[in-house]
Amino acid sequence: MGTGCAVSADSRKPIEFFASGLDKPYSDAVRVGDVLYLSGQVGIRPDGSIPAGIKAQTRLAMENLSSAVAQQGGSMDDVFKCTVMLADMATWSDFNDIYVTFFTPGQRPARSSFATNGMAFGLLVEVVCLAHVPQ
Repeated sequence: MGTGCAVSADSRKPIEFFASGLDKPYSDAVRVGDVLYLSGQVGIRPDGSIPAGIKAQTRLAMENLSSAVAQQGGSMDDVFKCTVMLADMATWSDFNDIYVTFFTPGQRPARSSFATNGMAFGLLVEVVCLAHVPQ
């Protein structure tokens, strides 16, 4: 995530938008005070290829999430809320097998999960998180 653009008005705290150099219709992360709102992470490799299976896609999505938090100075221990979208709830336990390995036991984020009808590029999972990363 490269550029940061701060927006402020009067006494409000600034809102910072972070986007990589790509022309995307969204920011990779938005900081409001000490909270990072991270865009959804999916299991797509840098070359655009998609690994087969929920476990491989989950691992890559979580690695991408970990990298996004680290680029803003945080770690997975700073993540306090996740929203998970699955293409098929039958993959729930396989998703959880990988997901839990990215968090310290006893310090897992609050979470909401649901199945969705159709994901971009035929993906199987997307994870959206909030993290507390003081400036």
